[in-house]
Amino acid sequence: MPQPHLRTVVVLAAGEGKRMKSALPKVLHPLLGRTLLGHVLAAAAPLAADRTVVVVGHGAEQVRAHLAEIAPAATPVLQAEQLGTGHAVRIALDAVPEAAGTVVVLNGDVPLLRAETVAALVAAHEDAGAAATVLAAEVPDPTGLGRIVRDAAGRLEQIVEERDATPEQRALREINAGIYAFDAARLRDALGKLSTDNDQGEEYLTDVFGLLGSAGEPVAVHVAADHAETLGCNDRVELAALRRLLRDRVNQAWMRTGVSILDPETTWIDVTVAVDRDAVIDQNTQLRGGTVVGAEAVVGPDVTLIDTVVGPGATVLRSHAVGAEVGPGASVGPYAYLRPAAKLAEKAKVGTFVEVKNSEVGVGAKVPHLSYVGDATIGAKANIGAATIFVNYDGVNKHRTTVGEAAFVGCDTTLIAPVEVGPGAYVAAGSAITQDVPAGALGVTRAPQRSIDGWVARKRGGTASAEAAERVRRAAAEVAEDASADG
Repeated sequence: MPQPHLRTVVVLAAGEGKRMKSALPKVLHPLLGRTLLGHVLAAAAPLAADRTVVVVGHGAEQVRAHLAEIAPAATPVLQAEQLGTGHAVRIALDAVPEAAGTVVVLNGDVPLLRAETVAALVAAHEDAGAAATVLAAEVPDPTGLGRIVRDAAGRLEQIVEERDATPEQRALREINAGIYAFDAARLRDALGKLSTDNDQGEEYLTDVFGLLGSAGEPVAVHVAADHAETLGCNDRVELAALRRLLRDRVNQAWMRTGVSILDPETTWIDVTVAVDRDAVIDQNTQLRGGTVVGAEAVVGPDVTLIDTVVGPGATVLRSHAVGAEVGPGASVGPYAYLRPAAKLAEKAKVGTFVEVKNSEVGVGAKVPHLSYVGDATIGAKANIGAATIFVNYDGVNKHRTTVGEAAFVGCDTTLIAPVEVGPGAYVAAGSAITQDVPAGALGVTRAPQRSIDGWVARKRGGTASAEAAERVRRAAAEVAEDASADG
């Protein structure tokens, strides 16, 4: 049985990214659910490398903290001075002297790189027994990129940085993607021979190929099937372009699994999201984080879901949800706001201009209009009238309200926690409930109504209201006079 290959992944993530003009290190900029660095690490993960080394520099503490969250097994190695890619890889290998077999070097700002492409590069390298293999791509515009220079037989002759290229070499459109596979022992030997005799005065990793080739070692080129995978990111314009490309890739993949995306250009789905077949995603919708959308659910238009679970057959329309759960067949919106720990059971309804936070809405229960539900439990089939407020905060502590099964809360009611409305109980509209309402009882806190005749004429004379009231008074007087005359 063949022995598994020993592999080490080195990710170069020390650059400042000056053109991003940001306090955030370039590799930490987000792109549809992961950072740039996170995407690269995800592409390398299926290799199951024995170790992963990430070279950090600018913003090193921020990058280390991010690695601790997303890849705690990775080893960050500091490149205090950015003296070139060759220098960075040498520092990385010095930190893992036990590294043997294949060393895969990736740039930390190539987020569209697919795991399949990395695996194909490594397989081609190991199958050929090459000392070094570079990933190349044919691009429409090679400006600013290193060129792949081949000999008459099509073999790799050298990799030339654009600054050091001749006019003829600059005309080449096959570029170096900055992604490599090396034999560890031969790489270590070549790194010790690098010089800084170039336009930048740096140790170029690409010079390793010339050194190995001159020594008669086999070097190779593996061409990516899609040049878009090799695109890097130097400023926010390029970041936006990568975001659009990744959006299209993600949307196309979901549509091919049986998801309907009605307007792909306005639908943004993070790579961390899961969507089941026959779900419908309408226009202007963002699905972010760990969001899950169940089968036959309808989401959108104009919806943002962050870390939210939408059950099968549920509907979410023109709403915003964070950390919420929407049960099977439930409906949300339009213009609802579900905050963390909002949980809607099967066929529950949260309607127009309703906000729900840290609350459970039971099976078939309804909160249809203009209400705030905070720190509450609402029983199955209960009905919460429009403009009901669950008063959960006393200025110091939060308190909880319970509304029982099939209870009915009238419009414009305040439920002042802690309080319980029992199963089957009613609360009269306009009440302020401070005490528990027993099961089957009616809770009422209204003061008796009284009308003060003539108040408007005395207190608001000369207003439109006074004039309207006076017209009614005169009309009534005329009717009474006519009735008296007829009598």
